[in-house]
Amino acid sequence: MYELRVYTACTVLGMLSEPPISGAPDTVVSASPQDSAAPASEAPATGGRRSRSRRLRASGTAVAAAGALSLALVLSGCSSEQTDTTSPASARSKAGDDAKGKQGTVDCAKAKCIALTFDAGPGKDTGQLLDTLKDKKVPATFFLLGKNHVKKHPDLVRRIAAEGHEVANHTWSHPRLTDLEPDEARKELALTQDAIEEITGRKPTLMRPPQGRTNKDVSKVSKELGLSQVLWSVTAKDYSTTDSALIKKRVLDQADRDGIILLHDIYDGTVPAVPGIIDALHKRGFTFVTVPQLMAPAVPQPGEVYRP
Repeated sequence: MYELRVYTACTVLGMLSEPPISGAPDTVVSASPQDSAAPASEAPATGGRRSRSRRLRASGTAVAAAGALSLALVLSGCSSEQTDTTSPASARSKAGDDAKGKQGTVDCAKAKCIALTFDAGPGKDTGQLLDTLKDKKVPATFFLLGKNHVKKHPDLVRRIAAEGHEVANHTWSHPRLTDLEPDEARKELALTQDAIEEITGRKPTLMRPPQGRTNKDVSKVSKELGLSQVLWSVTAKDYSTTDSALIKKRVLDQADRDGIILLHDIYDGTVPAVPGIIDALHKRGFTFVTVPQLMAPAVPQPGEVYRP
């Protein structure tokens, strides 16, 4: 019996790309072209220079194509294997009169809101980032990694919560959840839930799947753990550059109302770019909010996938 598989364009792009995966403490490691090369023992034993040259040209073309597809994947926000997503505006419009989402002082149905989010920390530069956010009175949402981050920097986790930012879950060790069995995915999320609760006294209600990859199994596990899934609409690909000016430009080029900005506070170029990003978006009339504030008065529902 044959199995028929139907893939969306997003899924195909995802197969051909390799966004960053967390590795050592305070770093995120992306796969290099060499990682996908076949071992020498599997290479043909014959063929000569001409054949080898053709193979090298083909390999170079494939790498270039994968790079272009990866860029398209990230910049388009085409990162979920599950097509059913809800936008912040849609969530707000469907909220009933008894909705309990906390807006604070901002009504994003009227204001030009945008959410600043940071993945894969905390790290060595998170303290500096928190200083900037405090100075500019900007709230943010932090999707934290458990292993080597939450466990290594409990004081920063405590400070993030104490200063009014939203503390969220980015798994324990940054695997692709769609590649795991449900029990393994549950463990990845539950370990970080417990670690954050131990420090802050509260379990997160939001999570971001690594590389934005989710499916029905991941959604089911997230629902069981009381976690909503949050994707993004703006990315600076800050894992690929240390150029703070370029990071700022990429964010400003994509920023729009009800947007969710994805950055990483573990890369050298990112935290220095944040003050300029905030100032420029303030000048454009944006109000910064946390992800829950962006949805309010709606309350993000466990298991659901939210993306602008």
